[in-house]
Amino acid sequence: MQNLLDPAILFFVFGVLAGFVKSNLEIPSAISKFLSLYLLMALGLKGGFALSQSGITASVGAGLAAAVGLAIVIPLMGYWVLRHWVSGFDAAAVAATYGSVSAVTFVTAVQFLENQQVAYGGHMAAAMALMESPAIIMAVIFANALRSKAPSSAGSPSAPSGVSLGKILHESFTDGAQLLLLGAMCVGLITGESGKAAMQPFSGDLFKGMLSFFLLDMGLMAARNLPGVRGKSPWLVAYAVIGPLTHASLALGLAWLLKLPVGDGALLMVLAASASYIAVPAVLRYAIPEANASLYFGLSLGVTFPLNIIVGIPVYASVAHAVLG
Repeated sequence: MQNLLDPAILFFVFGVLAGFVKSNLEIPSAISKFLSLYLLMALGLKGGFALSQSGITASVGAGLAAAVGLAIVIPLMGYWVLRHWVSGFDAAAVAATYGSVSAVTFVTAVQFLENQQVAYGGHMAAAMALMESPAIIMAVIFANALRSKAPSSAGSPSAPSGVSLGKILHESFTDGAQLLLLGAMCVGLITGESGKAAMQPFSGDLFKGMLSFFLLDMGLMAARNLPGVRGKSPWLVAYAVIGPLTHASLALGLAWLLKLPVGDGALLMVLAASASYIAVPAVLRYAIPEANASLYFGLSLGVTFPLNIIVGIPVYASVAHAVLG
């Protein structure tokens, strides 16, 4: 309940309500993109400043290794399960969406932990960046394997015979958002305390207001994409709810085995439970055009994102505290 009283979350709820009543309230796309870049830059700086204090430790290495492991296991599990309900291409696309991460969910979780005065490692921002690409690469491999088994579909203009893995790797590792996040983290790591003091008005004082504005836009988008889920298999909707909870449980188990701190464990759970609705759909539209875009985009943004923002984050943090604290 306390999470719902946070101004940023209330703006998200307000955006959802405005979308449901079909209001003409709209955040221009250029402003929305600026807000997204601002949040990533501020998050990278925060992570770099924190990492400059803690240094590279065994706990940092364990957290990053756990993140990469989850980024490989989750899409593999998802693809195997989803093949029972949808086509192979749709299964690959949805598995990639849920195997990757949501930066906005992560940023909201960071803000929640700071409000609760729970310490977390700055390196978790790097963990988020590392978790974005493996699922995309695996989905392309799955799709290319499916195309090789059905050569007749290769002649279709909407179904490429194969997408270059090198091109996907280039897209993944030169993505502007990721580069900004990692670049800002390096700046924070290099400048340390002096940089933190200089950037406080930018990365600290403005952060909450900018996040609130961006979550208002996300609420509008979530409400307007929820109709895309109607008529879908109940099993798919159930996956959009149960899948993230299962992924968060896997992350919690890893955090417990590796003896990660409470804050790091909570953020690892949030990352595992989140689903991409920006980076992955943008790549999948040309990498796997055979997949139904409204399916993976509608499930991630219309179901999983609101669930994590309103309910998931405080639950993951509470469970992490109970198990790891």
